Amino acid sequence: MHQYLKICVVLVALMAVPTAHAQSLVDWIDTNCDDCTARMPSQTGAYILEKGEEALIGRAWLAQHATKSIDIQYFIWSTDNIGILAAEQLLAAAERGVAVRVLVDDLLIDAENRTLLLLSAHPNVQIRIYNPNLAVGVSTWQKIKNVFSDFRAINQRMHDKTAIFDNIAGITGGRNMADEYFDFDHEYNFRDRDILLIGAAVQDMTENFEEFWQSEFAVPVEKILADELEEITAADSRKRAEELHAYAADPRNFAPAVREAIDATSKNVAPILQAMVWDDMTFISDIPGKNPGEMGLGGGGESTRQLIAALQGAEQEILIQSPYLVMPEGGIEFFRELVDRGVRIRISTNSLASTDNIQAFSGYSNQREELLRAGVQVYEYKAYPATRKTLAERHPGITKNETIFALHAKSLVIDDAIIYIGTFNLDPRSANLNTEVGVLVKNEQLAQQLAASIVHDIRPENSWRTTLEFNPDDEVSRGKRFRVWVNKLLPMEPVL
Repeated sequence: MHQYLKICVVLVALMAVPTAHAQSLVDWIDTNCDDCTARMPSQTGAYILEKGEEALIGRAWLAQHATKSIDIQYFIWSTDNIGILAAEQLLAAAERGVAVRVLVDDLLIDAENRTLLLLSAHPNVQIRIYNPNLAVGVSTWQKIKNVFSDFRAINQRMHDKTAIFDNIAGITGGRNMADEYFDFDHEYNFRDRDILLIGAAVQDMTENFEEFWQSEFAVPVEKILADELEEITAADSRKRAEELHAYAADPRNFAPAVREAIDATSKNVAPILQAMVWDDMTFISDIPGKNPGEMGLGGGGESTRQLIAALQGAEQEILIQSPYLVMPEGGIEFFRELVDRGVRIRISTNSLASTDNIQAFSGYSNQREELLRAGVQVYEYKAYPATRKTLAERHPGITKNETIFALHAKSLVIDDAIIYIGTFNLDPRSANLNTEVGVLVKNEQLAQQLAASIVHDIRPENSWRTTLEFNPDDEVSRGKRFRVWVNKLLPMEPVL
């Protein structure tokens, strides 16, 4: 467990705050927003969560005020501080009588089998694993067999990231449940973005979660780990719960600055509600499995279709932020046609210096010149952008320790009027293999907010402008450039 994070995670102290007499979400909304309740059946209120701390506090506060249900769906759930504390938060809700359901993709889950079983042993907690063919309950031999027998199946992942509270409020966006997505890690952080929703679109989020939960891809951990389940006793489960609660309550795990954030939590959440922008919003999502699989590693999906349709309607400008930029088949030609008819396209993505994914960058590197020749403007995010001082303003140690920041936000703005915030990367994997979710809305106020944020990220102090004459690859070591060169030789683009 990272020592750095033990002293700076806001969620720790949040869990130590008594919640037995907290207002329900419905009551709190009624108290703090005069017309929100009347709007919720037909419209959706939205607030863009730019900072990790804000996104963390929002999740924790909603979890503590939920009284009926919490439905969680994530691609990555790590056993670092954030992952452990989030698990404790959900367990605390379950002990209050809240029905908790957790659906996690199998690929990058690193929790021990025993931990999963101990948590799911609580009568109000259910845990299911999406497409379990690589990690949970899978032997090394079986992994090898799965890779060779059905390559598409092992590459078809649930990339969805949603958290739904009492079917009233929900959060979706780029952040996974791990330390580096919330701006607190002293070594490596992601510049990410979520959107908080209240109202009609949350019902669509709930329906999407239910479809995934009931699908054949979502397998209960008790079924996957039936042999190990026999060794779990009620005493074991109680002991694990006590350990989680003790960790959350231990003041050694957080700094005084965290207490200041906790004291101001309720005060800070109310302005978020009041600052929400209300409009008709569309929650877009893929079906479990993405597509029938008849086209091998291709085939697209509903999220792909809706985003293409939105982009096709552009008349003036498209502003995109995507950490991984590997154009699917026909993508460059699609952008060239838009540019030829007068649409300005600017894309913010990672540089070699900032990227966490050499394979994806290698795919981008293969296409970079062609993309530029198509007329697309490309900006590559610096590893030490000036904006990190703003993103982590409560934690000056991050800038002092030369913490790397990399893009992980997946967003776009069309004609200063339409926005998308979600999980979709501009790459073949998101287009054809991974299930994705997000919010698509036509609203000038939200568009202005999001555009301003992305434009700030592409300013010279935060990003390099890449051209046919210049790219910033030389800013990194020869070893890292060699790794890119090796990966460029591999035929991996369909799964990047």
